[in-house]
Amino acid sequence: MQEQILLVLRRLSDVIWGPPMLVLLVGTGIFLTVRLGGLQFRTLGSSLYLGLIKRKEDGAAQGDISHFQALMTALAATVGTGNIAGVATAIAAGGPGALFWMWVTGFFGMATKYSEAVLAVRYRVTNSDGTMSGGPMYYLDKGLKAKWLAVLFALFASISAFGIGNVVQSNSVAEAISTVFPLIPNWLVGALLFVATSMVLLGGIKSIGRTASVIVPIMIVFYMIASLFVVFRHIDRVPEVFILVISKAFTPMAAVGGFSGAMVAQAMRWGIARGVFSNESGLGSAPIAAAAAQTKDPVTQALVSMTQTFIDTIVVCSLTGFVILSSGTWTSGVTGAALTSNSFSTALPGTWGGVVVAVSLVFFAYSTIIGWSYYGEKSLQYLLGARSVYFYRIFFCAAVFVGAVITKVDLVWTFADVMNGLMAIPNLIGLIGLSGVVVFETKKHFNRD
Repeated sequence: MQEQILLVLRRLSDVIWGPPMLVLLVGTGIFLTVRLGGLQFRTLGSSLYLGLIKRKEDGAAQGDISHFQALMTALAATVGTGNIAGVATAIAAGGPGALFWMWVTGFFGMATKYSEAVLAVRYRVTNSDGTMSGGPMYYLDKGLKAKWLAVLFALFASISAFGIGNVVQSNSVAEAISTVFPLIPNWLVGALLFVATSMVLLGGIKSIGRTASVIVPIMIVFYMIASLFVVFRHIDRVPEVFILVISKAFTPMAAVGGFSGAMVAQAMRWGIARGVFSNESGLGSAPIAAAAAQTKDPVTQALVSMTQTFIDTIVVCSLTGFVILSSGTWTSGVTGAALTSNSFSTALPGTWGGVVVAVSLVFFAYSTIIGWSYYGEKSLQYLLGARSVYFYRIFFCAAVFVGAVITKVDLVWTFADVMNGLMAIPNLIGLIGLSGVVVFETKKHFNRD
């Protein structure tokens, strides 16, 4: 039965993630970059300052959580298994050139993420309990006047939360822990994740924001230090890796060792798909968190949100890619989290490589789960009202356990790819259609300053 489902999902994924989707995703980022005059390149320094140092606006502002907490919640949802297992999968299937195409999604995706956040704050609404709701379903509805697209997005997002933000994450954690600690059963991992998730979800976005603002900085710094240690151990290979990444983005890769070879189309396909899976630019998920930020100005939060894509893809994914490529393990024929683990083991003694990856996966995946729980419940709230949130949280926590005990990993990843693509389509239509609003808000902000 699982094989039949996997076959259907693979066919769907091939259609959804075909050339039209790749052109739409990257093309939207390029289009918005041009319309905004390369904003992400001109303001990156000040954006990082707003999000990580200043952290909030001066004076009182509407919203549920601070700029910093909104950024950390969005990072919690994006810095997940895609940064470890996803990068490894992209390189194993598409070759070193896949990392270049991940960079492309990152640089142009920053303009996409900025635009999503501008629209999310611009069209957000205040609920009866005083909390904020926003995201693609609201700007598609109120801005584009296309309620049918808003409903489609909310439907896909509420389902997608169970894939990209839930089952994929708990499955990868269980796999990583069983590799390092084979005596720990998957059901126990699932049970522990279930309890930890439930404890945070009960408190809503404020609890999620507080938890993310503690976990995310620690886990990213820990992973960066470990990755840099491995890269510096192979520092002599770094120039060669740069050349390999750029050259193989445009030329076919012949079979080497256990690597079966890859065409340029494969490098593009896997690089862009895994890049989007990791940073979620264009999917429409992150603006749901941006809409909850305490801000008086859509552009201020958008500048903060934009840095999420930079940190996720240009920093964290690049470190994983360089660890894998500089260690030389990418030709071994191994893929996923196991490939990343083997790469760390080339520079760390004993089983420490596996331990680093396992610990990182646990924190990355857990943070993604709590971040995506908010995206899913807000999407369902748009469709069915506030009363549906309680039941959604119950099913969401239960799915965490189910994901940990599933044995067909390909099924989980392919399902996530399909849901990602379906989410992106209505959101990208909205971004293109409302790009004029983004430009207007941007000019108003910078002209005022």
